[in-house]
Amino acid sequence: MDIVRTDLKIKRQRRRWMIGSSGGIALVALTVFLFTLDPAVPAVERESVWMDTVQRGEMLRQVRGPGVLVPKEVLWIAARTNARVERVLVKPGAVVEPNTVLVDMSNPELMQQLQEARSAVAAAEAEYAALEVQLQGQMLDQKVALAEARAEYESQRLQVEAEKELAKDNIISQLELKRSVLTAEHLKVRLDVEQERSRTFEKSVQAQLRAERARIQQLENMLSLRESQVEGLAVKAGMSGVLQALSVEEGQQLTIGANIARIARPDELMAELRIAETQAKDVQLGQPVSIDTRNGIVEGEVIRIDPAVENGTVQVDVALTGPLPPGARPDLSVDGTILIERLEDVLYVGRPAYGQPESTVRLFVIDEETGDALRVPVELGRSSVNVIEIRQGLEAGDRVILSDTSAWDKYDRIRLE
Repeated sequence: MDIVRTDLKIKRQRRRWMIGSSGGIALVALTVFLFTLDPAVPAVERESVWMDTVQRGEMLRQVRGPGVLVPKEVLWIAARTNARVERVLVKPGAVVEPNTVLVDMSNPELMQQLQEARSAVAAAEAEYAALEVQLQGQMLDQKVALAEARAEYESQRLQVEAEKELAKDNIISQLELKRSVLTAEHLKVRLDVEQERSRTFEKSVQAQLRAERARIQQLENMLSLRESQVEGLAVKAGMSGVLQALSVEEGQQLTIGANIARIARPDELMAELRIAETQAKDVQLGQPVSIDTRNGIVEGEVIRIDPAVENGTVQVDVALTGPLPPGARPDLSVDGTILIERLEDVLYVGRPAYGQPESTVRLFVIDEETGDALRVPVELGRSSVNVIEIRQGLEAGDRVILSDTSAWDKYDRIRLE
């Protein structure tokens, strides 16, 4: 008969529990050990990153912006009156002189107004001449009346003086003498009145002639205007330069003030730059500028800063002080670099892909012996177009990675291969 051995079964169960427990403890220990290990260092190809060396010395603070060359002197020609374009004589791009006729126009109504203005001036001048003759005749009459009054008075005055001598000898009575004196006084008053009348009449004559001359001047001004408008039907350039634009075509009806053409001097240019509004705060009048025309560099200086912001940029006008290179012409696209200031004896490096001025970033510094790059905090300062100041965190000669390293944000160390 078989005997059941229960102790063996218990031993086997205990052995399984011990093995399972040991395996679980080993698994937990292995897991804890793996978590305590540093993550594997990622490998990065050296040619795939952009690197630069920290330097100490003079740093040029600059801002850059695109722009165009524009004429310093531009003349827009507008229609002086309503007219119809008959002929276009010059095409854009042609070199013109002040008397070069660009467009011929016509206006029959204006021609009629010119004739009427001429007739009005001629009639007014004839009326003035007639009035002048008439007034001169009246003035002569007044002079005759004055002369007669003076003669009568002088005659009576002499008679009074003679009668005074006769009255002393009682040749004539005192009554007759008094009558002669009264007559003389009356003639004296008449003479004074005639003299005052002559002065007043002379002033009246001058006033009438001035009024008539003013009317003639007004008509002559109108005639000059009509003549100028008729002359303007032959549209002239008005200055030496190049015809840049012609806004009309044959048969077109124009209204007064409509733009016809634009003339510019191609040898007198300036640059209009568009500077980002965040950088324009440092731009000042008189700062030196280098203008890249793609065919040479032209020196200049800032002469105007637009107070308004448009599409995130500020317009900066630059006067060109250096000679223009071949091919420079209006509307040519250029790049301008404005020198803000010179910083002496500072640490600087190329601008990181994601670093902003006056901020702190974490950059990878390269250890050339091991080939690893360790991330360190770096305090940035003032910036320029391509470089930025280092305030703290780097030393001269350090090699740093400037390209975008956001793919390795969770790593503080990478290996360059």
